[in-house]
Amino acid sequence: MKFVVLGAGALGSVIAAYLARGGEEVALIARGERAKHLAQNGVTITGLGDFTAAVEIIEDPGALRQADVLILAVKTYDTAAAIASVRHMDVGAVFSIQNGVMKNEQLAEAFGRAAVLGSVSMIGGAVQDDGTANYIMANPTIIGALAGGASSRADEIAGRMKKAGLAAAVSDNILMEEWSKFVGWLAVSALAVMTRAPTWTFLADPDTARIVVRIMREAALLPSHLGIPLKAGGPFSLDAITTLDEDAAVALTQKRGEAQGKEAPTFRQSMLQDVDKGKRIEVEETFGYLMQQAKNHGLAMPTVETCYHILAGVSRLAQ
Repeated sequence: MKFVVLGAGALGSVIAAYLARGGEEVALIARGERAKHLAQNGVTITGLGDFTAAVEIIEDPGALRQADVLILAVKTYDTAAAIASVRHMDVGAVFSIQNGVMKNEQLAEAFGRAAVLGSVSMIGGAVQDDGTANYIMANPTIIGALAGGASSRADEIAGRMKKAGLAAAVSDNILMEEWSKFVGWLAVSALAVMTRAPTWTFLADPDTARIVVRIMREAALLPSHLGIPLKAGGPFSLDAITTLDEDAAVALTQKRGEAQGKEAPTFRQSMLQDVDKGKRIEVEETFGYLMQQAKNHGLAMPTVETCYHILAGVSRLAQ
């Protein structure tokens, strides 16, 4: 199976390296100095893995004509340009591991809805100064048909990822998975930037945990309005956080923070990593999208709106 991974950040590098080491045909689309480094040195994984994989590095996507699976792994603000660079390709299946929920419609417009699978990736990692991808959290990448139900394509892709050593799973309700991750991601990303701290610390603190809870509860109003359920259990137990009284939800969030402090004490959200590097952050395509949809449906999200304006300002000041 020929995989093309578009984007050579931490997640794209980890997935490409594991698939290549596992014997799959993989092309990794990268740009600039990152592309040159990977072409010269291979894709090196550290942390939970410790190896270097020889992966075909592509600087000109126009040279690619076909892929059995195309995986979009760029920042959300680069999506339009990234898709434009590969929309000429004949693609069997395409999915995005980006943050947010805009991605599926963007991919469907370019490749046709029949080719698109929904996906969320819980992988945690960061590209280090020496160019290695530090693989921090080996949580699964979940794939599924947008319409729900069984998907033989998702089964095969997830099977190949697992065979290569990556955690992967298939969902028969991928929209639930995507929205559940998005609701949690919004809260932890906002507090990560505002506290500049490792994730577990602000989850475990009673005051910042309370803001995390309020963001989740407000963000959850939109999928509820659209008839999309949130996942029971999972890292944040969103079913409980959105139904318990606030104090109980805060206590539950603190408990999650304490657990993460043992599992991944150094983990910092990708948005905070970008702030640390003086880069633009993913605001408009995530918080901005949510605020626009909330406005369209007459939903009030005061905490989310406050965070949106703060993060939008941070992003502009970084440019």
